[in-house]
Parts: sequence; structure tokens; C-alpha cells
Amino acid sequence: MNFLTAAHSDIGIRKRTNQDALSIQVASTEGGKAVLCVICDGMGGLVKGEVASATLITAFSKWFTKIFPLLIRKGLNNTKLRDSWDALIQVQNRKIMNYGDELHIRLGTTLSAILIYANQYYVVNVGDSRVYEIADGINQITKDHTLVQREVDMGIMTVKEASQSNKQSILVNCIGVSDLVTPDFFTGPVVKGTTYLLCTDGFRHIISQEEIYEKCNPRAIQNEQQMETNLIYLTELNKHRQESDNISSVLISIY
Repeated sequence: MNFLTAAHSDIGIRKRTNQDALSIQVASTEGGKAVLCVICDGMGGLVKGEVASATLITAFSKWFTKIFPLLIRKGLNNTKLRDSWDALIQVQNRKIMNYGDELHIRLGTTLSAILIYANQYYVVNVGDSRVYEIADGINQITKDHTLVQREVDMGIMTVKEASQSNKQSILVNCIGVSDLVTPDFFTGPVVKGTTYLLCTDGFRHIISQEEIYEKCNPRAIQNEQQMETNLIYLTELNKHRQESDNISSVLISIY
């Protein structure tokens, strides 16, 4: 299994600071190539959201270089990976909260990460950044931890009402804000000819899934330069339509 990767992050048209953060790491292991992609959105209007997002990126980067090889040697499985990521998130949640307490501020971040290894993907999610799987169609792997999504699940609000609600940005689960953080975990097989998209909410608020599919489906990708060009195109489309948030995305193509 081989893959191509690309990423793009933009401060957008209104923010003074880019509170998004992302990383792509690739390694050759005894089980073949592995890639870890992480994207975080520092919490909207909260102070120093860029510190929170960078903290998570750094923690996952260290995990990939130090802990992941040990898990491979011991026999990687869903439970071990989930426990390892959950422990990392709980530690970083407390670290960010303590930092905020010291400065008497509130800060937080979302988290979406995907590990692709041995023909399997592993995804962890907290908040409303997303991971999509794109092949013949576009499938949202993650579920938003937002007030509107919770109300959709409870039957209080329709999907259309949620998409038009001014409460879309209200999170019910994020990192660095409260003692309780409950990550979602997902896993599934990886098939050649599939792409995976990670994005912050600023990337997908205004553009449609059809527009995302047009530029991120496997047939629209020839090389990493094309992947980056397509992400930039979608970012600029968002800005043209007056998206007010930071805009970040990561694309992985399996071949």
C-alpha cells in the first residue's frame, strides 16, 4: 500500500490568528508504510486557541515516533491503539486546562486524526473537525460533537435546520475546556483508489459535499501537487463566499 499526501491551511479573510494546526507524518515500519495525519481547530473565540491546537499536534507527533513503534512490536490491535490515544488525549486535556488556569483564560481545541497502517484506518475525533472517506461517493466517518448534531440525533432538529442554525459552532465535547473528554474512535479497511480528507469546520461550512467530491475524489488526483492545488482551490472558493473562519485541510490518496 502506498499513498500521496497534501495539506493546506489559510488564516481566512477575517481572523487575526490562524488557530488551526495540522501535521502529516510518514514512516516505514516492519509492517509496511504508515501515515499519521492530525488536524486541530483552536477553539473559535477563546484566547490562545492556537496554543491548544499546537499542543495536540506536538503530542501526536511524539506519539508517532516513540509509542507507535512499540505498539507495533507488541502487536497492534484496535483496543491497544484506542487505549493509547485515549490516554494521550486525557493527559493533554489536563495539560491545556492547567495552562489556562495559570493564565486565568479558557482555551481549547478540536481533534481529528487518522492513522493508516497495514490496510486499515484508525480515526479518533473530538469536536467538529471531520474525516471523510472518498471513493465512488463521499462518506463522513466522524460525527460532529456539536449542540445541533445532538439535537438532530434526538429528533429535535432536522439536518436542514441544523445546517442553517446559528448554533452550529457550539461544541458539546472538546479538549482543554472540561474534565470530561469523550473521544470517538472508528476503524475500517483501506482500499486502493480511496482518498481521505481531514478538515476543520471552516473548510466545509459554505462549500457543498458535491464540490468537495469534485476536487478530492481519486479520479481528480494525479500527484501531490495536484492534490495541494485542489485543496487551495476549495479554500479560495470558501474565502470567495465569505467564510469567516480559518480554513485547513489534509488529503491522503491511497494507490
